[in-house]
Amino acid sequence: MTPYLYIRSHILTSRLQPTFDFARINIVNMMAASYPKRQSIEPELSNAPVARPQRKIIHGHFITLQPLLPEHADDLYDVVGGSEHERVSLWDFMPVGPFTTRQAFQSYITQCAESNDPLFFAVLDQVSGKPIGYLSLMRIDTTNRVIEIGHVMFSKLLQRTRGATECFYLLTRLVFDELGYRRCEWKCNNLNEPSKRAALRLGYTFEGLFRQHMIVKGRNRNTAWFSVIDCEWPAVKTAFELWLDPNNFDELGNQRQALAALRKNQLSV
Repeated sequence: MTPYLYIRSHILTSRLQPTFDFARINIVNMMAASYPKRQSIEPELSNAPVARPQRKIIHGHFITLQPLLPEHADDLYDVVGGSEHERVSLWDFMPVGPFTTRQAFQSYITQCAESNDPLFFAVLDQVSGKPIGYLSLMRIDTTNRVIEIGHVMFSKLLQRTRGATECFYLLTRLVFDELGYRRCEWKCNNLNEPSKRAALRLGYTFEGLFRQHMIVKGRNRNTAWFSVIDCEWPAVKTAFELWLDPNNFDELGNQRQALAALRKNQLSV
């Protein structure tokens, strides 16, 4: 290359280089600006697991929760078993039943009494001392601190009573206050309107629908999911206690304030 051409080429290259570098830096900066500096992540939590619920008697004002025993089967059959339509319909959304013989029901209750998950509790009437329903704590996840209330079977003697509401108050208090779980779940067949209404009344939040989640008794089940979490529990708990207070009922036993209204007042504080 002649000296003239070399000098000219060098001058042109030196003039273009800064422009090229500047453009490249701009492109890199633009690309970096288009991405977040860091994804949002949840704060760290303790990895310590919580304890499993134990078989223990839990006393309330209207009912007592007692670990389910095989001996409860006979009295329970009298209020939820048999072939009467009113009792058969109690089992429409249950994974088992109906039971039309004492022998079959006795076998089922014995299996439930021996189970650790679900962990079943009989609901004893405070006056008669007899079981008038049962329910369970289930899907017990001690690592993630999640638990579910399920297998709820309330006879007509228990449905829509203060004792029925107290059942859920006592179990949920056990879950959050005594055992330290983070989340308590409620799941039901999406066609089970009474169960969905009960979940909302008791302070659970609807989270969504799991379509074609299960096949139960040969039929599809779309499952509605609800939950109460630990940060919500103080307001839910206070509402329970205000509702269950004797002063919330008149001389005929009618409520003065609804549970949902009391909870709304707590959440607005």
